[in-house]
Amino acid sequence: MSDNVEKVECLIIGSGPAGYTAAIYAARADMRPVLYEGMQPGGQLTITTDVENYPGYPDGIMGPEMMDNFKKQAVRLGTDVRFGMITKVDFSKGAPHRVWVDGEKEILAETVLISTGASAKWLGIESETRLNGSGVSACAVCDGFFYRGLDVAIVGGGDTAAEEASYLSKICNKVYMIVRRDEMRASKAMQHRVENTPNIEILWNSETDEILGETEVEGVRIHNNKTGEKREIDVKGFFVAIGHKPNTDIFKEYLDMDEQGYIKTIPGSAKTNIEGVFACGDAQDKIYRQAVTAAGSGCMAALDAERYLAAKQHAVHA
Repeated sequence: MSDNVEKVECLIIGSGPAGYTAAIYAARADMRPVLYEGMQPGGQLTITTDVENYPGYPDGIMGPEMMDNFKKQAVRLGTDVRFGMITKVDFSKGAPHRVWVDGEKEILAETVLISTGASAKWLGIESETRLNGSGVSACAVCDGFFYRGLDVAIVGGGDTAAEEASYLSKICNKVYMIVRRDEMRASKAMQHRVENTPNIEILWNSETDEILGETEVEGVRIHNNKTGEKREIDVKGFFVAIGHKPNTDIFKEYLDMDEQGYIKTIPGSAKTNIEGVFACGDAQDKIYRQAVTAAGSGCMAALDAERYLAAKQHAVHA
């Protein structure tokens, strides 16, 4: 075998709560997992400040610190954590599956656990990037708590935006919903819920020019795309809910996915349509998208992979 080809029993692609949890379970099962961290080691939580909703941290914890703890635990139990990007896969011939790192090194993996996550879609304005984590967030369920009793704004017109606006309305004083068109893409039921909530104000035909504030969000400047009228609104939180894109493009040739690119798994498992390939975390979950659910699905993926290998070895020796 070439020096540039390596055989592994368990390859984990991605390093958020799902990937590290999968690694912890795989290491304890003596599967000698190799984990590649990808472009954003630690996943989306590394750009999150306070995490208050993960069990076991009564005083909360900073996102980067929590992911560092996940990593340390995985390494202590025997995970080989490596920096690098998986750039190509070939699942066409069954196990061992072929995977390439950074376009060069080839790995032959008996099992592949995909935990590449999903990336929030952003508006693409400078102030949004600068204030990310200081009042700008892409997850109302994660961060809404910090704006209890305050005024906030949320951008988007789909089901996610409507659901998050409804959630925010229960804890915030006022919720401004910035909708680009004169109607929502959300289901009628969700539209009615938002429209009938007294402290949600829908700003139709509106787009964001700038988020105001130097070190934290103090307001937002919007314009009406029909009349050109500009308006500044005082808010302390700014939530972007225009969707997520799963980081799954390199698997599209082989794995069953929905129209948005989320990997389909067999219900009640982490199994994909390819034997020996498992998916967990936000790469396959477009509904919950929480650290705790990602970690739970990482556990499922590792257990499914362990059982797959055990059944395969039993078949060989039978």
